[in-house]
Amino acid sequence: QEKLVESGGNLVQPGGSLRLSCVASGFTFSDYFVSWYRQTTGPERRHVATISGSSLYTDYTESVKGRFIISRDNVRNTTWLQMNSLKPVDTAVYYCYVSTLNLWGQGTLVTVSS
Repeated sequence: QEKLVESGGNLVQPGGSLRLSCVASGFTFSDYFVSWYRQTTGPERRHVATISGSSLYTDYTESVKGRFIISRDNVRNTTWLQMNSLKPVDTAVYYCYVSTLNLWGQGTLVTVSS
């Protein structure tokens, strides 16, 4: 069964860092682009970052460029989102997503607050 499991969310102070993890199972991980999305209030999930199967291509939404880094390890079937210089506006539930499979993880909560 295809599955994504996120972890790493926590409460962090402004200016701090967190690393989120997304572990995949049930499909050939290296064949797929993987994205991170986030959701605050309301139903819409907004794109944060995407990485290609080979890691040669990455893309970020403008508000996180220079602060967040997406990476992956195809041997460990894992994608990470390194989040630095966190701001209160980054507070959200963060989801891992494989668009080709329309597969979402369960989400992990990041709270940025003093």
